[in-house]
Amino acid sequence: MTPNQNSNVPAGWQGGFAESNPKFAYPNPDLNSLPMLDNMANIPRIKRQQPIYWPEFSWETIKGKPDSRCFQMFAHNISSIGYDDTGRIWSIICPQQGVCIGNIACLNLEVTVTGQRGWVNETNPELGIAADMTVEGKIWFSPSSHQNWLVQRAWHLFEEKSLPFPSVKANAIQVSTHMVKDPNQPIFPIRAGESRLFEAPDFARHEDKAWSVGNIEVEIGGIIPKNHPTVDTFNQKILDLFNLASGNMLQAGNVLTWNLWFRNPLLVNTEEWKTHAEKWRQSIDADHGPRSSDARYADGSVFEPRPHLFEEIQDIIKIIESLM
Repeated sequence: MTPNQNSNVPAGWQGGFAESNPKFAYPNPDLNSLPMLDNMANIPRIKRQQPIYWPEFSWETIKGKPDSRCFQMFAHNISSIGYDDTGRIWSIICPQQGVCIGNIACLNLEVTVTGQRGWVNETNPELGIAADMTVEGKIWFSPSSHQNWLVQRAWHLFEEKSLPFPSVKANAIQVSTHMVKDPNQPIFPIRAGESRLFEAPDFARHEDKAWSVGNIEVEIGGIIPKNHPTVDTFNQKILDLFNLASGNMLQAGNVLTWNLWFRNPLLVNTEEWKTHAEKWRQSIDADHGPRSSDARYADGSVFEPRPHLFEEIQDIIKIIESLM
């Protein structure tokens, strides 16, 4: 990690929250005594942050085949952990990106934090974080896709029937997540160090530049239903297309991991924190927003999706015709 890490800590650090309960300590932090907090309810309490400048995602493109694992760094300058001077975490901003499905449509993907709790410790970066959180994936059509005839037709028919169409974040396709191998537990941990599920290749590691590193492992669940058969079927087909193009990133039962390579702590401007995630979402919507690196296999070769889209498109057309 970066030499002289403590010299990069800005003034005002008090610490103490990580030590306030013996159960919080490593090797097995237990945070169950803390309530899960709404991610935007305590913004004025945030005084400091650690930007996750290198969010390195990884998943198996063929579930159950380790050799199919690929690696993709999501965009810089979006994700961050926000906390107070004692180290208590009050908010976590997770990544967003744009994903295109061939020449059919482009989609916005956001990892939305729905709850969190935990601590950071600026004086010990090697064991510098222990947190829990709940998240869901959100997918919706980017503005450039609104010109596609298929998207236009589906959107128009959904509007005629007063059905929610995933053209904006408020109507996004929502994908649930949960603890690995425990679908009844939506809360999962963030812990210090890199993921132990695999050995990351050099291009997905940033030990020479990062201040510290943590990791997340989460299992993908199913779509959260909108309680309308047509909408749920349509949304599932769009998710199927997304998975064909992305290498099953959000395939039910797949395990999505990310190593969180942090920059050194920074002080927080409350207003900037409140508007940060929204600014990036709007940037995505304007089609000039954050871009991820190419997904690559461990040997460095670029993942090349070869989606067989014809059957899926025909299914989507049938759904649209059923609304006519």
